[in-house]
Amino acid sequence: MSYVAVVKVMLAVHEKKSAAVDLYHPLRNYIAATFSERDAQAARGDLQTIRQLRFDLENPSASPDLRRDLLISYFRALGAVEPRFPISSDPSHVHSLTFTWFDAFRPNKKAVLPSIHFEKAAVLFNLGAIYSQIALAADRTSAAGLKQACNGFQSAAGAFSFLKDHAAAKAAAAGATIDLSMECAMMLEKLMLAQAQECFFEKVIGDAKSPGLCSKVARQVGVYYEEAYAALNASPLNQYFDRTWISHVQLKAAQFYAESCYRYSLELHEKEEIAEEIARLKIGKSALVDAKKSAKGVAQPLLDSVNKLETNMNRNLERAVKENDRVYLMRVPTASSLAALPAASLVKSTPLGEVLDASKESFFSNLVPDSSTKALSKYTDMVDNVIRTQLEKLQQGSEITRAKLKEMDLPDSILALEGNFSLPLDLKEDVEAVQISGGASGLETEIQQLRDLRWVNQELLVQTEELLQNEESKDSQFRTQFGTRWNRPQSSTLTKNLHERLNRFTANLKQAADSDARLEREVRSTMVLMAILDCRPIESALPSLARPIMSLDGNEDSIVGSLKQSLRQLENLGAQRAGLEDMLKEMKRKDDILPKLMASTGSQEDLFKKEIAKYDQICEEIAQNIVAQEHLLLQIQSKNDEFAAIFNLEDYKVARQKIYKQIAAAVAKYREIKDNINEGLKFYVTLQDALSNVKQQCSDFVMTRSVQCREMIENVQRKIAGLNFATDVRTGNNYPSASQPNLPPSYDPQQYDPQSVPPPSHPQPPYQHMPVEQPKPGYSQPYHFAAQPNHHRMTEQPELLSTASPPPHPQPPYHFVPVEQPRPGYSHPYPAYAAVQQPPYYAPASQYQPPQQPPNHGYGQPAHPGWRRTYYNAYRQQPSPYPPPPYTVPTPYPLSKVANRGNE
Repeated sequence: MSYVAVVKVMLAVHEKKSAAVDLYHPLRNYIAATFSERDAQAARGDLQTIRQLRFDLENPSASPDLRRDLLISYFRALGAVEPRFPISSDPSHVHSLTFTWFDAFRPNKKAVLPSIHFEKAAVLFNLGAIYSQIALAADRTSAAGLKQACNGFQSAAGAFSFLKDHAAAKAAAAGATIDLSMECAMMLEKLMLAQAQECFFEKVIGDAKSPGLCSKVARQVGVYYEEAYAALNASPLNQYFDRTWISHVQLKAAQFYAESCYRYSLELHEKEEIAEEIARLKIGKSALVDAKKSAKGVAQPLLDSVNKLETNMNRNLERAVKENDRVYLMRVPTASSLAALPAASLVKSTPLGEVLDASKESFFSNLVPDSSTKALSKYTDMVDNVIRTQLEKLQQGSEITRAKLKEMDLPDSILALEGNFSLPLDLKEDVEAVQISGGASGLETEIQQLRDLRWVNQELLVQTEELLQNEESKDSQFRTQFGTRWNRPQSSTLTKNLHERLNRFTANLKQAADSDARLEREVRSTMVLMAILDCRPIESALPSLARPIMSLDGNEDSIVGSLKQSLRQLENLGAQRAGLEDMLKEMKRKDDILPKLMASTGSQEDLFKKEIAKYDQICEEIAQNIVAQEHLLLQIQSKNDEFAAIFNLEDYKVARQKIYKQIAAAVAKYREIKDNINEGLKFYVTLQDALSNVKQQCSDFVMTRSVQCREMIENVQRKIAGLNFATDVRTGNNYPSASQPNLPPSYDPQQYDPQSVPPPSHPQPPYQHMPVEQPKPGYSQPYHFAAQPNHHRMTEQPELLSTASPPPHPQPPYHFVPVEQPRPGYSHPYPAYAAVQQPPYYAPASQYQPPQQPPNHGYGQPAHPGWRRTYYNAYRQQPSPYPPPPYTVPTPYPLSKVANRGNE
């Protein structure tokens, strides 16, 4: 599988340059002076190996992979040199050896230091740089290349992490350049992790993973870039790096935050959460716009990628806004009310401790015995045990303080006395959510929406019933006028099922109205309870801790002041413990007795006791802090008892707890009512779609009956005027019977049940009456009357009105074919037409191409005026390959919760 890099622009770090250094002679002289000439001769091979490694390091002409292996090998050699050769300006050390390294980001600056820590830090920096170059050179358009790039960036992050934790502090203490500082190493680690996570983002995009997963991966990319950008804007890096680096990282952070919003909005669109989709797209777009304003000097491919993302977000935002305005009508939440986007970290810094471990190196093994290494490990264990014990004491002291203060309700009671109230965090978040959604006062607006939607549905129902009633009235009028000649089925026979369905809709609406009424009564009855939620801020509803009405000795202020003073002292002890904890960790980090251990000729146990004794003072300070805290907590307990007795603290706690319960009950009731209102709104919207669909079917039925009515009038008038029998046969009229009524074009008796009515696929156009010519009874001259436009005429040659347009909905589920019927009074059949069932969906009208010339009917007769409609109907009877979409309608209102509330 191949992948296309989403954003091809990434950063790699250049290696630090170094000046030539001769390690051989200074180290050999030290061995000869400190140990013996014999030891110097024995170490000749190791010294030559180290000199060659350093020489190769000074000439970066090897391939990246060979360069990486060289750096690792040289760092291991330095790990063997460090405990055996103290390198410093001290005359007793290797004082003639100095290392020169140029700044990686400002090559005109350099540092020349006699410090092996400086040398190790520079090697680690170059190792991270070469890993980043290997990753950047990988072909990310293939799966293997993408994996190689991701692993390379993670290894680079691991190298900079190792630099930060093990060498940067010592190098900085020796006077190294800023590129070897802990701050720079941390920034580069985050940058490499961001680019490794970005490789994973490219992979999930190439694999067409779900938008939710893509959003989480993109968000984590943005988090890493944001952390790198924060480090770049902090001292000492804010005045150190080139502006193009800062702009690149800033724009990348904004881009992947916007990318996360964009991918998350795709998932929201699938869930039809349009309001939050709009909010997320706006937030992401705003981040992109702000970042682009300050992005100067970034690569053009990165700007092109950002512009493409912005275009996609604008397109989706425009679509979502239109859908919300026309269909969903949701309120778009504010940015502060939205939860943080979820993130999924798929990368981590590769641990290089085992790769860089020098314990297996055999350099200068004859100079330092293994017993010294084991002795150092023993001392390290002793220090770790002291540190662990003291840290446990500090943490236990802090836990005891928190528990005691919570038990005494401090400092909340003091804050309440001063008017600073606070709610429990979870309860405060619930109240804020209610207030954001409109609060209790906003329920009346939503109740009004229920009323409005119910009125719309009632109007639709009334209009639909009027359609059927008007058609039935006209049918009765013509039946009275023409008597037995009017032989088509009565309207009441054909519309029985439609009336039954409309009656069910009426019953559902009545039941929904009852539920609405109960819901309104419940809102009114609980408004007093929920009114507390409209308090802004909500803390204003909490009871106050008042001073006593009568003071016996007037010492209230002194008790309060003494209690405050004790709390401040307790807070100072806590800050002191935090400082002691940092001191312990710093002492452990700086504790390096290897030079002393290597130079010591006495007992190792005596050396360990002397060195471990430097922790005694801080251990004593920790013990004193714990004892002082215990005494202070006893004093606070005594003063708090006096405070509680004078200010009636127990009654205040009871009143406060009562308000807490009231707020919690109001939130629960609000949520219950809100859920019921939302269900009602959903029901009415769905019912409106169903009623609109049924109304359209009734309109089609009425139109079809109107066309039949006109044709019957023509037939009856022709008979009255003396038209011959052959003309009747040629017209091919076939009227529906009571057993098989001629229903409207898209009507299906099993389809439009009130419990399963699909919403209409689009709004139907209104129809208008148009004058057509009809012959008067007994005369050959036509007369005018109002008739429907010829929409679905079921004749062999229907008349086409000049203003008619192709119908926007499916064609009738039948067409006419000739069948044999016996002539009246004869045994021989004659051709007629009967209805044959066809699939309910037909060829689309948009593809119809009408003929230019009328057909030739023979007999010297001119073409019928409706010959174009005849061809159009024949075209529309061709089945379409597209099946109708399935629709479902939720269970109609009333809701179970609201409907049964009156029986509770």
